[in-house]
Amino acid sequence: MEIMTIGLDLAKSVFQVHGVDAAGKTVVRKALRRAQVLTFFSKLAPCLVGIEACGTSHHWARELIKLGHDVRLMPPAYVKPYVKRGKTDAADAEAICEAVTRPTMRFVPIKSPEQQAALSMHRSRDLLVKQRTQLVNMMRGILAEFGIEIPQGLHRALEMARAIVGGEAPDVPSDAVKVVARLSQQALDAHAQLREIERDLLAWQRRSDLATRLLTIPGIGPIGATAIAASVTDPRQFRSGRQFAAWLGLTPLQRSSGGKERLGRITKMGDKYLRKLLVVGMTSMVRRAKNKPQAVDPRLLALMARKPMRVVTVAMANKTARIAWAVMVRGEVYKERHVPALAA
Repeated sequence: MEIMTIGLDLAKSVFQVHGVDAAGKTVVRKALRRAQVLTFFSKLAPCLVGIEACGTSHHWARELIKLGHDVRLMPPAYVKPYVKRGKTDAADAEAICEAVTRPTMRFVPIKSPEQQAALSMHRSRDLLVKQRTQLVNMMRGILAEFGIEIPQGLHRALEMARAIVGGEAPDVPSDAVKVVARLSQQALDAHAQLREIERDLLAWQRRSDLATRLLTIPGIGPIGATAIAASVTDPRQFRSGRQFAAWLGLTPLQRSSGGKERLGRITKMGDKYLRKLLVVGMTSMVRRAKNKPQAVDPRLLALMARKPMRVVTVAMANKTARIAWAVMVRGEVYKERHVPALAA
């Protein structure tokens, strides 16, 4: 019998395959070692292959596409309802095989190696930011135990770290000096690596036409522009800007029933990293609006007068996501419309 559809459950070493024919009857159900996967699929006629979108899934999808197969990635949360009972690799592969044939299933676009390389820079940068924050907080805590306070702000902490590494030891016991010196050196190293990654991201942004166009949107900088350009493979998979904002988890969570519409907080679904970058960018805009109200959109000022600041930043992040979708789909740069100031 000819195999028409295959569900492939990925793993580090042992992969599970579940294949069915045109009638939906199980034809193959077997485990494969990592080295056997490509050999197995190279002997098959082109067929539909379903894979859960997870670690290494984009790599395997690209490899199977080279062999002529139609590969589709699916969010694991959408596959889970098709698992009949229990948690085994065989049950997961069968569920994937079933889910990939559903006409209403939503699929994940396959990323290119260049996009994944850019995202690896973002993930590394995010990790280094957290590590730098942890190191600086540890320095603050240790020195505070001896009555030494580091002024607020990252640059003040890094200045203190440079002074300690340069030999200006604080008035603390020698053992504490050694510990703080080690932490200071690590914080400075993490900061230097962050700057290198940010330079690489800036160079990537200059090479990417899409990232350069996204950079014209207020509140989106080089980090946000490159993250969106690398994460969104095909913006036309979203029917509208609102659907793109919903994909980022920036729309209200609905608990509607009986004809009554009940909207809650934002769903926080989708890519947490992109959502964070958009909210942080809008927080910067709100802070700028407080200091220089004449330099921002009057509509933002009107919204700030009616709503709490965090609500404003999330609402503006939602709006910015819609603008970003329009910029990606239309292939244009952002053109800000001038709105007259509201009458007092």
